[in-house]
Amino acid sequence: MAPHLELGLDTFGDITTGPDGQLLPHAQVIRDVIDEAILADSLGVDFFGVGEHHRADFAVSAPDVVLAAVAARTSRMRLGSAVTVLSSDDPVRVVQRFATLDAASNGRAEVILGRGSFTESFPLFGYELSQYEELFEEKLDLFAALIRQERVTWQGKTRPALVDQRVFPPIERGTLKTRIGVGGSPESVVRAVRYDLPLMLAIIGGDPRRFKPFADLYHRALQQFDAPSLPIGVHSPGHVAETDAQAREQLWPHYREMRDRIGAERGWPPTSRSEFEQEAERGSLYVGSPETVARKIAATVKLLGAVRFDLKYTSGTLPHELAMRSIELYGREVIPKVRELLANVATTATLSS
Repeated sequence: MAPHLELGLDTFGDITTGPDGQLLPHAQVIRDVIDEAILADSLGVDFFGVGEHHRADFAVSAPDVVLAAVAARTSRMRLGSAVTVLSSDDPVRVVQRFATLDAASNGRAEVILGRGSFTESFPLFGYELSQYEELFEEKLDLFAALIRQERVTWQGKTRPALVDQRVFPPIERGTLKTRIGVGGSPESVVRAVRYDLPLMLAIIGGDPRRFKPFADLYHRALQQFDAPSLPIGVHSPGHVAETDAQAREQLWPHYREMRDRIGAERGWPPTSRSEFEQEAERGSLYVGSPETVARKIAATVKLLGAVRFDLKYTSGTLPHELAMRSIELYGREVIPKVRELLANVATTATLSS
């Protein structure tokens, strides 16, 4: 597993604070995200993902545009969305935009499709929340046809039909690398299998062991559909600093601000330092020194049989300079350590067999 493991980074372009403690303009945050991606590429990070949101606390509503800017200033790292909210987008336009990104980046584009955890895009683009499931199912069906067929004939209820249509630009290498982002729905796991797409588990809270049944379900469904083996990836939040104590102290106030802001919208009670510490110790918050974060990532990868792990390195108002240092430690120290830990596990297993 170790030689094939991909280790990436994700950001939602959270609105951060500047040196004066004030929130930065959205435009500056977008420029900072581009700089963060350039640093990640220089350090050997495998993938850089940018999320899509349509609200005041996140700067990026058009990940593909940001990624195109990154593509022009990087050379090796894969670039993708994290996620593209397909339910409120048009599959034809998504394919066109990412086929364009794929061409501009010389084959490095990737799209992760999901329903998203926020709903602001539905009224913004004129969709009814009552169609939440139907929109995603139909649009995924069309998207799958578009990335696999040169000419597409398709009919559904949520958008106009296509009759023997071609979409331009054509995808240069035949197909667009695509994953399905899943936050904890068995139906979504099986849906990924039905469309022959790799699974990306968004584990943003609680013990990662809670997601082992979803990984098992994915493998069982692949067998039942007589489908070839497909990879599993994991996306989780975190922050890296020189020591565990430093990482937690740096992250805590920004984590709390973000958690309580979103929690207030959803009816959650305020978070606490003890809840934060529990997530850091036994949950899905990968915060600490490079050694601590590497060991936790390696354990999750081994548990779930994942071949990709993306760390969401931004959290609320965490300043750009701390995010840059986290990226540096992730690339220089965490990634090599994770690979070393998993290689040692594989060697031990080989010797004992």
